[in-house]
Amino acid sequence: MSRSTSQAITARRTACLGEVARGIEQFLGPRRESCPWCGSGRLRTRVRTPDLLRHRPGHFTVDGCRDCGHAFQNPPLSTEGLAFHHRDLAESPLEAGESAPWPGLARVTRRRHRAAARAMLPYGEPESWLDVGTGYGHFPAAAREFFPYTSFDGLDTTGRVEWARAEGRVEEGHRGHLTDPHVVARLRARYDVVSMLHHLPRVPGPRAELRAALAVLRPGGRLLLELPDPGCLFARLLGRWWVPYDQPRQLHLPTVRNLTAELAARGCEVLAVDRTWSHVPGDLTAALTLALSRAAPAPDTPWRPAPPSPPARTVRRAVLGAGAPLVAVGAAVDHALAPALRHTRFANTFRIVAQRP
Repeated sequence: MSRSTSQAITARRTACLGEVARGIEQFLGPRRESCPWCGSGRLRTRVRTPDLLRHRPGHFTVDGCRDCGHAFQNPPLSTEGLAFHHRDLAESPLEAGESAPWPGLARVTRRRHRAAARAMLPYGEPESWLDVGTGYGHFPAAAREFFPYTSFDGLDTTGRVEWARAEGRVEEGHRGHLTDPHVVARLRARYDVVSMLHHLPRVPGPRAELRAALAVLRPGGRLLLELPDPGCLFARLLGRWWVPYDQPRQLHLPTVRNLTAELAARGCEVLAVDRTWSHVPGDLTAALTLALSRAAPAPDTPWRPAPPSPPARTVRRAVLGAGAPLVAVGAAVDHALAPALRHTRFANTFRIVAQRP
């Protein structure tokens, strides 16, 4: 490790520890007593969990509405919490094996992106397409195989979108929030398609995000949404080990019924709802991986007072290595059962295509 890299890691650890030292209570806002989607006061706690994936400090609660089914983080992250957790999510390199909820995630993600792009084939080739929450531009890169003459742009809150533009995965890279007034003003009525793949759960206001997405669509443009299904039976079976809960990253898990009703109320025509082929095999694999990671000594993170000792690192590698065959069995079961599960309530993802009037 170079001296400059070591100094950067030390400086980042000092900054993170300084924020944590002021108290993790600052990272959470006031608890809600009603559902943020429908206003009902009939709430129940779904899970209470630490950060199982990146081992950040604190515990987080996901509540569900008994009336509309909306699931949401409660109490939600405060402004300071969003800055702390999302900054480290976007910018911090994690040790090998920690960035993926389960082995082979990159391969699964590529298949999911290709499936989402294929879902738009019946509607013809658009001229312009904006991918919101594009990150490194993996989805536009996959979709270009099916739409070679489409101009793909990307929007993201991090500098990853600039890397995607430099690599040619998107033609224009916009950095910021879609709900920012200046972003909407600049992009208004510019796109034939707007895609939001697993993006809505990560924003504080899903309804505001939908309004902004419709604003940047041209009349007759199409909106492509893909989200984890909070009604999935795996969520009930696995509890906090169900990876789409992904606390503290996921703030909202809207239901397909709520989203289609919201789009209809805004005058949109819902062209397709898919809860079958959008299913992503991997629930058991991810749960086993999270459990093994939790059982092993904690990895090195910027919010630890000191890096783990060499023996602790060795024990962690040994635990993860010993659990690898079990994870492999989980992956085999996931893929063997996928053809049947995707037709049941165990399907974990839904996809919506809607058209702006």
